[in-house]
Amino acid sequence: MDGVILTPLKRINHPKGDIFHAMKNGDDGFEGFGEAYFSTINKADIKGWKKHTKMVLNLVVPVGTIEFILYNEDSKDFLSIELSSENYQRLTVHQNIWMAFRGKDENNLLLNLASIEHQPEEAMKLDINEIEYAW
Repeated sequence: MDGVILTPLKRINHPKGDIFHAMKNGDDGFEGFGEAYFSTINKADIKGWKKHTKMVLNLVVPVGTIEFILYNEDSKDFLSIELSSENYQRLTVHQNIWMAFRGKDENNLLLNLASIEHQPEEAMKLDINEIEYAW
């Protein structure tokens, strides 16, 4: 999907605890640094729909499993991507792509390395039923 990049990430196994790489400033999808934040989502709960007009999202899931649904309203295309510690990748979502996501495990943790600081007025939100998708 145009405006979306999926990047395999390095996970280094260590007997005392693994290391999960997230992003370097030379990586594809890096558009600057505004803030980093963590978000949790409960099993079977859905957050969304949300579309950013300025922010580029760089999403990593080091704990649990999260299913992301991306929607391009121009092409009417959907893209489903599931990230987890076992399918360890970074999902870069550029501006003007609708996104919703669902927790698949009991504990699900998401890291967003955002290109700009949070600005509530730059994001658009819809109720989950306003974009028809068969969850």
